[in-house]
This record gives sequence, structure tokens and C-alpha cells, in this order.
Amino acid sequence: MTLLPPELALADAILLILTAGFTSMLTAAMGIGGGLLLLAVMGQIVPLTALIPVHGLVQLGSNANRALMLRRHIDWRLLGLFAAGAVPGAVLASMVVVQLPLATIQLCIGLFILWLVWGPKPGKRELSRAGLLLVGAMTTVLTVFVGATGPLVGAYIHRAAYDRFRTVATFASCLSVQHMLKAAVFSFIGFSFVDWLGLSLAMIGAGALGTWIGLHLLKKIPAERFSLIFRTLITLLALRMLWLALVALSGG
Repeated sequence: MTLLPPELALADAILLILTAGFTSMLTAAMGIGGGLLLLAVMGQIVPLTALIPVHGLVQLGSNANRALMLRRHIDWRLLGLFAAGAVPGAVLASMVVVQLPLATIQLCIGLFILWLVWGPKPGKRELSRAGLLLVGAMTTVLTVFVGATGPLVGAYIHRAAYDRFRTVATFASCLSVQHMLKAAVFSFIGFSFVDWLGLSLAMIGAGALGTWIGLHLLKKIPAERFSLIFRTLITLLALRMLWLALVALSGG
């Protein structure tokens, strides 16, 4: 195991470590957004073959740290149902050979996020046992192909109308399960994490520090402002997905 993968320059590795810390702070403070931002930066540096599995490993560490720090706020019922759906989703993803069209997935996810965040207020059906199982399975399949389905998971959890700490804690625990399963899928299909393990651990360490700072910022954000920031940020991320999808589909 080496700190620096052979494909990366030292300056790039330092940038990735600093970005991991910043994006973990962002997610801890705002509830969402860090995973997509980290994926966007890593996409400019990390080889495509390693991008999604390495991003998933780093996000596993970041979300697990956040979930551990906020464990008393986790909705364990929601987490259990989400995980029960995520396991068969991971099995299905490991059997899929042909990669799904990225633009089509982005378009569907972006539209679905907007509907979840700005659609009618949730009723019992929308947070039903079957719904939680389906979200766990569906987002776990998608994360193997697009890397960061955090906004989709976050949009669904937002509909439970939790306070800001329970939102962040439950969101982090669900993503921890999802990224752990994703790492297992990539290991199963033959990806070797060895060359990237040192850098990933350094990024996870930076993420732990960022999470600690972000959670202290979270305590200072009024509940009403947190809800507005959360909805606004997740909407911007959804609009970004739609823009990228439309550009790709138009051949631009």
C-alpha cells in the first residue's frame, strides 16, 4: 500500500485530500452536497476506471464518521428498511454487465429529486415500508453506475420532516450502508483497492476533521434556515444533473 497511486501527482493527491475535508464539512453542516462536489473534483483527476469505487470508499469513511458522531439521532427503523432494500439492489448491480446511459439516469434522477423536494407533502404511503425498501434497492443499483446518489437519498429522507440532526444522522447512516455495499460490488467484479487505499485513508481522515467542524456549524444553524438551505442546495444539485443530462442528450 502506498499513499500516492502511480497515476497521480503529489499536487493532485493533496488537492483531493483537502477537497475531501471541505466536502465532508459541507455535508455535515448543510446535510447534503459534499458527495457530488467531491465526485466532480475527482472526475477531473482520478482515472475513470477508479473514479466510482474510490469515491465510494472515501464516502463510506466520511458518512460512517458522521453517522457515528450522531448515532443517537438515527432513525433505526428507516435505516433498517433502507438496508433491507439495498442488499438485493447491490446483488442486482453486481450482475448488470452493460452500463446504463449516464445522461438518461441523470435526467430521471434530477426530475425525481425535484418532485420529492417540491411535490405534495408526504403521506403515509410515501414513507411506507415498501417505499423505503424500493428506495434502498433503486439508489444502490444507481450508485454503482453514477457514483453519487446522495441527493436522491437525501430528498427522500427530507420528506420524513425530521429535525436537522435526525436528517443528517439518518442520511449519513443510509449512505454508509450503500457505499459499503458498493465497495463489496466493485471488489466482487475485480477492482483492486490496494493502490488507492493509502490515499483513500488520508482523504477519510481529512473528512473526519471536516465532519467535526461541520457538525459544530450545524448546531449554529436555526432549524428554519437549515430546512431552506437543505431544500435550496438539493434543488441546485438536481438542476445541475438536468443540465448535464440535457447537454449530453443534445450532443453538446
